[in-house]
Amino acid sequence: MNTIRQWLGSLVFTGWLLISWIPYALGVLLVGGFSHRLGFAVARAWAATVVAGARLLCGIRFEVEGLEHLPQRNTVVMIKHSSAFETLAELTIFPPQCWVLKRELMWIPIFGWALKWLRPIAINRAGGRNAVDQVVAQGSERLREGLWVMIFPEGTRTAVGQTRRYGLSAVLLAQKNGLPVVPVAHNAGVVWPRRGLLKRPGTVRMVIGPPIDTVGRDVREINAQVQDWIESRVAELTGLPKAEPPPRRGAVSR
Repeated sequence: MNTIRQWLGSLVFTGWLLISWIPYALGVLLVGGFSHRLGFAVARAWAATVVAGARLLCGIRFEVEGLEHLPQRNTVVMIKHSSAFETLAELTIFPPQCWVLKRELMWIPIFGWALKWLRPIAINRAGGRNAVDQVVAQGSERLREGLWVMIFPEGTRTAVGQTRRYGLSAVLLAQKNGLPVVPVAHNAGVVWPRRGLLKRPGTVRMVIGPPIDTVGRDVREINAQVQDWIESRVAELTGLPKAEPPPRRGAVSR
């Protein structure tokens, strides 16, 4: 009976999620051209309703740890990406922000038009070095505008217990602007798995780590430190073995 109830709640929640964004996207279109902060406030309100809906319909609770680690000024945030939940939850936690995302999202009618007013950095994920340069150039503009830049360093959602080698764009962006990166880990993929229709009841814990300095340091060393911190925290939160990134091309495994 509990399984049937969970399936029903998940189906109702998913259906509501698929249509609930429409009035909010229209709201962003109405006010986003006048002020990014107004547009972001509308997007944040929608994200808050989704988080509340997940709790009411699917039994997904949400806790945040480490808010004291947030710097006084805007910077670059690197977040584990294993679910859709964190893409919404981040809006409710961090100050006005923009996101690095795949450009295809901008092509969705209404949704993509609203995204444009929220100042994202829309990249071609197959663009290689050009995509990295775009993140650094446009990200620097967003930082100067006072926005936080949110980056999923794996580039795409990974299943719980897995990881990819983190991209370098977040660290390069922070280093160019003399800023630290803030790592964020969570266990959202356990209760809201990627490509999973059934949402499981439980508590999503999101942990914000201490800022990691980037000035005068090797970019790959910083990236490895960030990945080690995030994947270690994820292992603690999920109870699974720590995910290790694949070796670099040409590396010899032992």
